[in-house]
Amino acid sequence: MGRIIELPKIIDPRGNLTVAQQMKEIPFELNRVYWTYDVPSGESRGGHAHIECQEILVAVSGSFHVTLDDGKERQTYHLNHPYQGLYVGAGIWRELDDFSSGAVCLVLASHFFEESDYIRDYDQFLEFVRCSK
Repeated sequence: MGRIIELPKIIDPRGNLTVAQQMKEIPFELNRVYWTYDVPSGESRGGHAHIECQEILVAVSGSFHVTLDDGKERQTYHLNHPYQGLYVGAGIWRELDDFSSGAVCLVLASHFFEESDYIRDYDQFLEFVRCSK
């Protein structure tokens, strides 16, 4: 469903550095980068699936939970290391919640934004999963 990708962590006394290169650590061509921040306490993000887009989610600051759902089972990941990314393939429902104060979620995406790639209704997502098998 999802998998944690260890990103290179270069330790330096001046401050650490992490690199994510497409087709190396990132298993797809990178076309879009965005980040979510200042999420109010108790709020959630996500609540959708993508038809084609693949993503890697990184907690570059703070922490949050990501629950992935393939239509049959759900798995929750706690992201809190800026040198780890959670790979989320196409056709996976995702919900992000329990954001710590100051949390920043960086997303590396395989596709440009296109509304038609989103499934925003959970029942439609389940139908999509059923029909794509």
